[in-house]
Amino acid sequence: MRNQPYAFIGCDAAYADAQWVVFGAPFDSTTSFRPGARFGPAALRAESFGIETYSPYQDRDLADLQVFDAGDLELPFGDPAPALTAIEDFCGRVLRDGKRPVMLGGEHLVTLGAVRALAADCPGLHLLHLDAHADLREDYLGQRLSHACVIRRCWELLGDGRISQFGIRSGSRDEFDFAAGGGVFMQRLDCAGFAEKAALLRGKPVYVTIDLDVLDPSAFPGTGTPEAGGISFAALQNCIAALRGLDIRGFDLCELAPGCDPTGISTAIACKVLREMLLSVYA
Repeated sequence: MRNQPYAFIGCDAAYADAQWVVFGAPFDSTTSFRPGARFGPAALRAESFGIETYSPYQDRDLADLQVFDAGDLELPFGDPAPALTAIEDFCGRVLRDGKRPVMLGGEHLVTLGAVRALAADCPGLHLLHLDAHADLREDYLGQRLSHACVIRRCWELLGDGRISQFGIRSGSRDEFDFAAGGGVFMQRLDCAGFAEKAALLRGKPVYVTIDLDVLDPSAFPGTGTPEAGGISFAALQNCIAALRGLDIRGFDLCELAPGCDPTGISTAIACKVLREMLLSVYA
C-alpha cells in the first residue's frame, strides 16, 4: 500500500511500520433521510489540517504514532452486499498483516463489513456502540442490509451479551423490546455507565463503532439523521478516555455528512473525535 498525498493529519507512517491503518468507506446507498455521508472520509482528511496533532486532553501527539492512511476504498453504489464484501476483505488483509483497522464512514451499515472480518479474526469479540439510533430493526422497508439494521446484523454474528449500546434515543418499539429482552445491553438517552462497562471488557477483544449522531445536533448538525437530546463533545471525550487500556481491535466513525453543515463545525468536531480515538486506543 502507498502513502496518500492527502492523509489525515499525522497518519503518514509507512504501511510496513504502522500499527493502525485508517481507510475510508464512502458508501451511503441505504441512507433513509439526508444523504451525503459518502463524502465524510474525504472531508475528514481535508479539514484535519485545521487541528493540531497534539491533544491537550491526553498529552499525546499523533506525530509520535505509527498510523497509515490507506485512502478510500472504491465501493459500488446501489447494492450494499458487494460494498460490505470489499470492506470485509480489506479489513481481513489489515488483520492478517498484524495491524488494526480504523474505518471512516460512510453510513453506519459499513460497520457490518468490518465486524464480519473482526469476528472471524477475534473469537469472543465485543462491540461498544455509541449512537442516537438503536439500529436493531430486523429489516427496514424490506431491506435487511440497511443502516437501520446494522447492529441487528452484528448481533447475529456475535450473539447475546456481546453488544453494549450507549446514547440511544430513537428507534421502533420492537427495537427497544429486543434490547429489553437481553439480546444487547442498551443505555437509553445518554452514556451513563460507559466507563464501568468498558472496565468489564478489559482483557477481551473489542470493536468500537461511533455513529456521530450520538452528539446533540445543536453541536453536530452535519449528519443524515439528526436526533435532539444528544450528548456533548465533553461526554463523548469521557467515553473515549475510558477506552485506554482496553484491547481495541478496531474502530470506526460513521455518518458525518459534511454537506448538511455548511459551517464546517461538524467536520471539525469529527476530526477531533478521530484524533482522540487514535490517541486513546494506541498502545
